[in-house]
Amino acid sequence: MKQAGEASQERQTHVVPQAIQVEGARVHNLKSVSLDIPLNRLVGIAGVSGSGKSSLALGVLYAEGSRRYLDALSTYTRRRMTQAEQAQVDQVRFLPPALALRQRPGVGGMRSTFGTSTELLNVLRLMFSRLASHRCPNGHYQEPTMRVAAEIPITCPVCGAQVQPPSAEELAFNSLGACPTCQGTGTIYEVDDAKLVPDPELTIDQGAVVPWRTFGFNVQPDIVREFGVRTDVPWKDLSQREKDIVFNGPEEKKHITITSVKGVHELDFTFRNARLTVTKELERASDDKRMAKVAKFVVERTCPDCQGSRLNPAARAPRIGEHNLAQVTAWPLRDILSWAPSVPASLPADMRAMAQDLVDTLESMGKRLIQLGLGYLTLDRSSASLSTGERQRAQLARAVRNETTGVLYVLDEPSTGLHPANIEGLIGVMRDLVSAGNSVVFVDHDVHVLQAADYFIEMGPGAGRLGGQVIAQGSPEQIAANPDSRIAGFLTGREPVLVRQRQALPTAGKGRADSAWMQMTTGPIHTVHPLQVRIPRGRMTAVTGVSGSGKTTMILESLLPGLQAQEEGKALPRHVQSLEAAGISRVRLVDSSPIGINVRSTVATYTSVMDLLRKAFASTPAAKKQGLKLSDFSYNTGSLRCPQCDGTGQISLDVQFLPDVTITCPVCQGSRYQPQADDITLSTPAHPEPMSLPQVLDMDVAQAVSVFSGSDSSLYKRIHKALQTLCDLGLDYLKLGEDTPSLSGGEAQRLKLSNELGKQQSTSLFILDEPTTGLHPLDVRTLIGVLQRLIDGGATVVFIEHDLDMIANADYVIDMGPGGGEEGGSIVAQGTPDQLAHNENSLTGHYLAAHLGVS
Repeated sequence: MKQAGEASQERQTHVVPQAIQVEGARVHNLKSVSLDIPLNRLVGIAGVSGSGKSSLALGVLYAEGSRRYLDALSTYTRRRMTQAEQAQVDQVRFLPPALALRQRPGVGGMRSTFGTSTELLNVLRLMFSRLASHRCPNGHYQEPTMRVAAEIPITCPVCGAQVQPPSAEELAFNSLGACPTCQGTGTIYEVDDAKLVPDPELTIDQGAVVPWRTFGFNVQPDIVREFGVRTDVPWKDLSQREKDIVFNGPEEKKHITITSVKGVHELDFTFRNARLTVTKELERASDDKRMAKVAKFVVERTCPDCQGSRLNPAARAPRIGEHNLAQVTAWPLRDILSWAPSVPASLPADMRAMAQDLVDTLESMGKRLIQLGLGYLTLDRSSASLSTGERQRAQLARAVRNETTGVLYVLDEPSTGLHPANIEGLIGVMRDLVSAGNSVVFVDHDVHVLQAADYFIEMGPGAGRLGGQVIAQGSPEQIAANPDSRIAGFLTGREPVLVRQRQALPTAGKGRADSAWMQMTTGPIHTVHPLQVRIPRGRMTAVTGVSGSGKTTMILESLLPGLQAQEEGKALPRHVQSLEAAGISRVRLVDSSPIGINVRSTVATYTSVMDLLRKAFASTPAAKKQGLKLSDFSYNTGSLRCPQCDGTGQISLDVQFLPDVTITCPVCQGSRYQPQADDITLSTPAHPEPMSLPQVLDMDVAQAVSVFSGSDSSLYKRIHKALQTLCDLGLDYLKLGEDTPSLSGGEAQRLKLSNELGKQQSTSLFILDEPTTGLHPLDVRTLIGVLQRLIDGGATVVFIEHDLDMIANADYVIDMGPGGGEEGGSIVAQGTPDQLAHNENSLTGHYLAAHLGVS
């Protein structure tokens, strides 16, 4: 047995770990990375796109931290949780349990709102359950009383009726408080008769009644004939009685005779009219795929009974002061936090302590959201309508509120969607996590966020096979002084802000037809006031402003659909009063949404390089000798595709009580092809060594472009040109066989532009929504160069953006604000970036002036 002195000495010599120790990390392109990451600090990870930042942060730290924590749980529990596979790393020591706040948080279902996702609504429901004036069955309101919290019956002093105050659960639209008409969704769906029969020239036999065809009710035309409806004449020639039977006929059984390949059959079938077909399918629409099919035949309207509040009359009855729960949840968060402190003083003395506790809880939960610039959001706002950045910040605020300690938080691009004015709030929230005893590792590109880090890791030097190494680490000051760092010049301000020659704004034309400016007039919509917008044609225009200021409404909900309507010869959206397109006849939205839905979509297939490669290999002597054609080289349907994985390059394993595991196909080793595909080879002047199609697909763009350079073959020249375009876009590190759904938002956005470069675009408008998301400052420069090429081709470019480098390089800026929500919705400033920097009314201009060094 140890002596007390010895035990005490052992305790004194025990060293608390100061850093996470990573040894030999090989996830994705990481090249056996070993490093120490300080614990209980704010640690930033930077690097160009594809350099290995997310591989280190999410693929190693989060994957291992969450896996080890879950391994401590029972097998029964683990099988019901999403688990990360074990990271390819030799060893990770002193790693806390990890939580990830991803760049693209889940959207939430149709019942999810800003109030439910932040749990602020839970506190409000308690307040209205415990602190409100409740209504008796005869409509008399009672004074607030402590008897409600004590669950003591209340008798109405006016009529003597018993009052049954609702519980918090009875005020929930997801539960007992739901409006019976809309079931707590706030909206109802009504069948649109015009969409049931869109082409009146068709007969019913020809498929005039579209829902019957869409949902497989092909026997309905036979049944409707039994009601005396003519199915062989055009819909427009039917009588009103016949049309009414198709739309509203009764659910009656009819004995009909049908002919099939198996013969003639006499059967009894129940008639289902066109409207009932849609409503029944609407009831069954439990997933997005089914809902998308039904949505074609319905229009969505605000529920007429609850006016969109989602609550039934009983849940709307309790009042605090003059307001009920539905009214308060329709307020912006900042207004709720201004109102709440006044509640305790309005109550009897014995209720004030309880009221103050609830108000304090509401304020502590809400202040983080205010700090992150979300005060303009109303609690009844649908989660699906929130931007990615708004959802991520709500998620971050909730993490801080949980008051954990000893946790590793891994944040992926936390500055996404943040105006420069809100960056300090973000930094403060991350520091709160550290102050609570946690460790925070974040991946970001915003220079101001990176400068706030206690420690900094820079990955690189390039992307893909040229990255995957730690090129600099230390404090921001040490990184700034490191000659190997690629971001140091941006930290110190040595790198120039302007990287393109801004073009002078065009003068207004004499008439509408030859005007050099697009002009749009809109009426009020959402929180945006009536607007008069001018956008120069053939120039690069930035639309700026804090979150919720109206940027998306003005561009994506007004200008974009307005131009699309004109392009298709349709009426303008109701709130768009006028739109002069100035010769723009084609509009293209280039967003950061994923490309493709599965691994069958690759960089090669999306850019059509795959078609050219298949043609090249099909024309080789070896292919002709074996009788192989173009189609045989398709990994989706061709004879050479791997039969084990069906051309996907991976297979999913069912491991019973554990989650399914996706692994590289053991037969083709991820190449997607059978071994016979390696027998068909070609060579080029730049690469005389024979190559098979699987080998070419395993190359990155930079390797492949050199392989097909310097050839006289017209086919090889076309391949080289397509690949060179990807290099010009800064995507030279992507592998040709890389699946497109796995690309980052910035990569997807640039890939979508690849097919547009080099074309004459004088009548085209390109709209980009926050194109710098996920981009390193050097990648932002590449993007500016890409947009300049579009401008050189005559295109007009409009982008919604917060990045000051992008804004500074624009020819024209439209700044929305001055605040978010009801405090925004107006154009506060417009002009050149320099004019904006000198405009005292522009919040964006204030930060732009500092960025440009304008006094």
